Amino acid sequence: MVFPVTHSVGVHRALGILTVVAYVTLPLGSESFEQLLVPTLLVGLVYSAFAIFAFPFAQRRGTAAAAVYVLVQLPLGFVLFALSGAAVGGVLLLVVLVAQSVLLLPLPAAAAVAAVIPLIHVRMAWPDGLREGLATLAVTGFTVVITELLVREQRARAELALANERLRGYAAQAEQLATTQERNRVARDIHDGLGHHLTVVQMLLQAARAVIDTADRDRLDGMLAKAQDQAKQALTEVRRSVAALREPRPEPLVDALRALASEVTEAGVPTDVEVRGAPRGSRAEVEESLFRAAQEALTNVRKHADATAATVVLDYGRADAVRLQVSDDGRGMVEQPGGGFGLVGLEERVAGLGGRVSVDSAAGRGVTLTVEVPA
Repeated sequence: MVFPVTHSVGVHRALGILTVVAYVTLPLGSESFEQLLVPTLLVGLVYSAFAIFAFPFAQRRGTAAAAVYVLVQLPLGFVLFALSGAAVGGVLLLVVLVAQSVLLLPLPAAAAVAAVIPLIHVRMAWPDGLREGLATLAVTGFTVVITELLVREQRARAELALANERLRGYAAQAEQLATTQERNRVARDIHDGLGHHLTVVQMLLQAARAVIDTADRDRLDGMLAKAQDQAKQALTEVRRSVAALREPRPEPLVDALRALASEVTEAGVPTDVEVRGAPRGSRAEVEESLFRAAQEALTNVRKHADATAATVVLDYGRADAVRLQVSDDGRGMVEQPGGGFGLVGLEERVAGLGGRVSVDSAAGRGVTLTVEVPA
């Protein structure tokens, strides 16, 4: 694997500085061997220029170019070492090549380069050559290890940066999803709460207009008082929705349904509430969803059904679920189920609790809405 150039700028700079330092020390030679100064400086200049400028090019071009670079530099380094009279600078330039090999080639190939370089001492007498060769092998091996650790550290840092970027993206998506869900929840609450109260107000005002010319002022005053009360409740619902706060309904679900049925009865559609089984407490969101389902169904009864009566059944017969059924004797559902926002919002609310909604309707025989939610 070729290490990305963008992740090794610091390494390139360090190797470039080491190359320049090694080239400057080439004229120092060694005490044991004679140096050919001019050829040493010329070959060293070519080698150093390749190390500084050709190395980044080979790294960008891939493994094939990297292999060509190493195969050119390795014999050139051997020649330079011989011309320099075994100067320390010649060894340092070969050490630079080892580090570059780790950056350019697979680790086994880089280790092979590190193992070949000690052969520069084969021309020495065998005791000195062996000693110097082992010392050089230790240096090149150490270089391989350090460079590989540096490569892995930079790679891990790059992967961590990428992971952090992805996490930021996931966090933004989660925030957007949460915002969308909250908007939908507020929209459902506005529709279910405000829509219900305004419908009741409209029905009460319509009924009040029907008796305004009669002498029954008490009845008229009662209707207007109820309309005013519904308007106050609608304002309360608006404030709660805007604040995005949904507190648990204070009264028991059965009492809330009976109060709702009373409102519908006052608006002109007699509505009964039937409770099957022993009422029991449920989660606040379950009771809220069942209340909203009944509210939506009865609002539709008043607005669209032309019904003369409606029934609300709250069934606690199953231990693991609560079932609500709202039925009327009206004209039936003209549009297909799911055609309005109210039913869509109700299905979303109930689905979020693991429940289900079904609608049974036929022309001339009313509508039955059934909601079943895990207790």
